[in-house]
Amino acid sequence: MADHHTLYEGDYLRLQCVDTWEFVERVNARGAVVIVAVTPDDELLMVEQPRPALNGPVLELPAGLVGDIAGEEDEALAVAAARELEEETGFRPARLEYMTGGPPSAGLSGETLWFYRAYELERVGDGGGDDSEDITVHAIALNDVDAWLAAREAEGLPVDPKIYTGLYFIRRERG
Repeated sequence: MADHHTLYEGDYLRLQCVDTWEFVERVNARGAVVIVAVTPDDELLMVEQPRPALNGPVLELPAGLVGDIAGEEDEALAVAAARELEEETGFRPARLEYMTGGPPSAGLSGETLWFYRAYELERVGDGGGDDSEDITVHAIALNDVDAWLAAREAEGLPVDPKIYTGLYFIRRERG
């Protein structure tokens, strides 16, 4: 039988140990949604926001936690995806389609990410996140996105690899 115990519990994370393996669990959410969204002008939506764990900003796809709002712990994944896309980018999707899901870092966390493709976007606000966030929205033409990402990385801006997962699905969809 495995020796399973909690090493530390904070407000949002719990550090667990099973035998000699240490990993993190979220205590305030069921996982996270990642949204792959292309504007009517054929631009990929990305966000840039400070990430204290990396000591600076990171370029990412819009994303957010599922079930982290009091009273909404059973929130549907697609509802969370639509909410996060609008909150972070100012775009509302007419429909969302599930693409894939899985662990972002299976050795570090038991968290699951669910990727959604957002379609028929309508601009309804500026985005930028809620009062606790400092998000910059980037809408980059799909024809230019590879060079743009390479330039950001060359400048030292960390680029979340999930962006490339999103691009894979967009390119597969378009044949």
